Amino acid sequence: MAKESMKAREVKRQAIVKKYAEKRKALKEAGDFEGLQKLPKNASPVRLHNRCKLTGRPKGYMRQFGLSRVMFREMANQGLIPGVRKASW
Repeated sequence: MAKESMKAREVKRQAIVKKYAEKRKALKEAGDFEGLQKLPKNASPVRLHNRCKLTGRPKGYMRQFGLSRVMFREMANQGLIPGVRKASW
């Protein structure tokens, strides 16, 4: 389980990226790289990192479900994810 501070930091970064998205786009089109450097570091979408919605685990993230591989497996075995079931042949 990730620390609450790490989860909160990611949420904060997402908000900052969203806030500065239009401004970044305008500065890039104008070629104003000095203006881009004056924006906060966390305004860059490259600094975002996907995390599991339940545990906050940063590795083994499955984009389609928004979960880590560990939580995906547990939930799939319990039948909590619609349309997903264990393979058998």
